[in-house]
Amino acid sequence: MTLEELRATLARIEADIEARLKNPMSAESGDAIRVEFLGRKAGRLTEAMRVLPSLPEESRREAGALINRAKALVEEAVVQGNAAAHSPPATEFDLTMPARRQWKGGRHPVTVVIDEIEDIFRELGFTIALGPEAETDWYNFGALNFPSDHPAMDMHDTLYLSDGVLLRTHTSPVQIRTLQSYPPPIRILAPGNVYRRDFFDASHAPMFSQIEGLSVDEGISFVDLKATLTQFANRFFGKTKTRFRPSYFPFTEPSAEMDVECQICHGSGCASCKHTGWMEILGSGMVHPNVLTAAGVDSERYTGWAFGMGPARIAMQRYQLPDIRLMYDSDMRFLEQVAQ
Repeated sequence: MTLEELRATLARIEADIEARLKNPMSAESGDAIRVEFLGRKAGRLTEAMRVLPSLPEESRREAGALINRAKALVEEAVVQGNAAAHSPPATEFDLTMPARRQWKGGRHPVTVVIDEIEDIFRELGFTIALGPEAETDWYNFGALNFPSDHPAMDMHDTLYLSDGVLLRTHTSPVQIRTLQSYPPPIRILAPGNVYRRDFFDASHAPMFSQIEGLSVDEGISFVDLKATLTQFANRFFGKTKTRFRPSYFPFTEPSAEMDVECQICHGSGCASCKHTGWMEILGSGMVHPNVLTAAGVDSERYTGWAFGMGPARIAMQRYQLPDIRLMYDSDMRFLEQVAQ
């Protein structure tokens, strides 16, 4: 084959490729082009390339350039065919249909309540303190004046990870760690997740959020506790009635439960408040001297008070929810109504 014949052959190849590139490509046409033009045995461009060594030396440069140009066109056609194979099938859109409404993220109701509680206590001079969720039994029970045979320490109530290590059942260990790290006066708020072997029913969950507070200084009395917690209730719920009932906790003495007027029936009595007109929101009391001593604080010089509340139960009152499981089931229909 002479140079003139090679020129004519390559011109025909380029014309064929350009004509095919004008039409929609597919995987089959891309593979067919590769075999037809670049096949090892009978490819049209492959046959033309085999002529190159037989041409005169002065013609090889021009012939090589012509072959490379034709080869580039062939490879472009193959690439387009392969791309067409991986492209999604064309679909027709009905532009008259209404658009889908998109769910916009929001803050969970328990998160909203925790943030509000933290903001109120920050204004009252409290600092946020955090601690580990995996604790030793000394921080979780021993330092908090729990007797060694207390039922809460049994395996049917507490989730143990190993000998002497457990998932904290309250955030009270944060109080002990803070007292060990900083000298009084102390005012802290300790929010966090806690774990208990509770059945998942309408009012209990095996993992839930808890917020505890601690105030330790010289001359602190039960009057300070009542005044601070009453101020919190009026800030959070609006002007409301409160009451304190005697109770018992190993780590406080004296101890008291704090109730607020039922936010659903406003004191008239309903199923949510068991027809009492009151809703319990927290437990509190004066810090037991043994707890101060265990944390290395002089119990003869300092006194303190502490409290603990469940923000999920407070959220149930705010949003008038009958079942705590609604806040943990990830039901988008419910969350869309209450999330902020």
